[in-house]
Amino acid sequence: LAFMLVSAMNFSLHFLAWRHRTLMHYLRDSELKVFLSIMFVISLITATYLYFTGTFDDGWTAAHHGIFQAVSIGTTTGFTTTDYYLWPGFLPILLLMTSYIGGCAFSTGGGIKVIRAMLLFKQGYREVLRLIHPNAVFAIKVNGKALPPKVVGAVWGFFALYVFCFSIMHLLLMATGLDVVTSFSAVTACLNNLGPGLGDVGANFGQINAPSKWILCVAMLLGRLEIFTLLVVLTPAFWRR
Repeated sequence: LAFMLVSAMNFSLHFLAWRHRTLMHYLRDSELKVFLSIMFVISLITATYLYFTGTFDDGWTAAHHGIFQAVSIGTTTGFTTTDYYLWPGFLPILLLMTSYIGGCAFSTGGGIKVIRAMLLFKQGYREVLRLIHPNAVFAIKVNGKALPPKVVGAVWGFFALYVFCFSIMHLLLMATGLDVVTSFSAVTACLNNLGPGLGDVGANFGQINAPSKWILCVAMLLGRLEIFTLLVVLTPAFWRR
């Protein structure tokens, strides 16, 4: 658990902590605070739900598997100690949705990244404030520093491409014959570099057809290279330069 959390943190924080021999950079980083808060809440919900539904015999086992799976999937590490896709209620979907946020920027984690999710939320909240106060100026800040508009624009551009790629691949997988749950979770697992999915890909991807595997190979490349890099390489203008 500790190594999964450390790997999903911003590695520049690890470097600063080593360089300056202090942990203050961890305590001041807003992205890390949000990330750890998400992991805590999801772990608490998962362990509590497993205990009260009687999925495991005792509270310790429920906490053990619940916390491990929440952190493993939330950080997109992808390790499993049990068949979480067979858990009752909303838990499998909740855990899978956590992988969309993934780890922090400059970490080994996949997903959209916590900092992008923060900026998307802050931008949405700012638009609500603008409707209430049309003449006011609201800056989006991270760690107390205002961000330039081009940074927020780049985040929205990434999010738009992410949704577009996800939607196209989801439809393509359904066109190959996979059911909705399997295709949805397969694209989610591959685009977020997670690993385990739901449905027919809960245990492994061996049972799905060959065209689906090729589509998911592209999804894994897009997710690992964070979409922009791969699309730039495939753009003719890049090679003309």
